[in-house]
Amino acid sequence: MKLKSLSLLAGAIALTLTAIPFAVQAQLRSSSPLQIAQMPEKGKGERGPWQRLNLTEAQKAQMQTIKNNTQTQIEAILTPEQKATLAEAKKARQEQRQAGQGQRPQKGWANLNLTEQQKTQMRQIRESSKEQMLAILTPEQRQQMEEMRRNMRARRQQSNSQ
Repeated sequence: MKLKSLSLLAGAIALTLTAIPFAVQAQLRSSSPLQIAQMPEKGKGERGPWQRLNLTEAQKAQMQTIKNNTQTQIEAILTPEQKATLAEAKKARQEQRQAGQGQRPQKGWANLNLTEQQKTQMRQIRESSKEQMLAILTPEQRQQMEEMRRNMRARRQQSNSQ
């Protein structure tokens, strides 16, 4: 009798732990636009792994400057037609987000027909940007970033092997 009630209790706990993430996700999806707008926003530069590094305000400002410079340099490489294609893709993503559709459209970069020279220049700009950003980090933050990258690679390899 005790075994039966213990197994029922364990099953109920397991079911609860499994259902909670789905309930939270459903609640977020059903939130009105007004409620979503009132949610605290993450600042620029605080998304993804950068958020976990506990950057100082000065570091965040420097990161934002590097990102803006990188974007400006990359835009200078693109032709007017390529810029227009990117703008259309960005607009489509925004419209899809506003409509609440979960699927993301293809990135505009794939449709740009970049020349090899453009690709090489962009690689160089991104590499330079990456080096500048890493130079801003403290040794502890760099070590933490490297650990996050290793974990990300391991998860990617694990998901690819399944």
